[in-house]
Amino acid sequence: MAERKLRILVGKPGLDGHDRGAKVVARAFRDAGLEVIYTGLHQTPEQIVSAAIQEDVDCIGLSILSGAHNTLLPRVCDLLKEKKADDITVFCGGVIPEDDIPGLKLAGLKEVFTPGTSTEDIVAWVKANVGC
Repeated sequence: MAERKLRILVGKPGLDGHDRGAKVVARAFRDAGLEVIYTGLHQTPEQIVSAAIQEDVDCIGLSILSGAHNTLLPRVCDLLKEKKADDITVFCGGVIPEDDIPGLKLAGLKEVFTPGTSTEDIVAWVKANVGC
């Protein structure tokens, strides 16, 4: 029996209109053999969580550059808990000040990748920390 591929949803919450980084990371996930669902720009936390549940993903990778990370990202984690889907691992990347990272992790994000992190490191983290 073939091993099931990890399924990952890549989301862009909020009004941030810059998605090049999200697309680069999504491509790295595909190249590494993961199944990728990209939700596109301007998604609400509700839309992201709904898509993640409908697509039966193993994890959600959120890309955010807008500065709204302390509001939008914990909301995704809260909604997953409300929907009893908090077994879905959530991580993020983007322009996030170091001082905000501990609060995001307390809110439920498992990892925060800052600018300059290689796609290889992100893929390796996902493969090591997200189970099927």
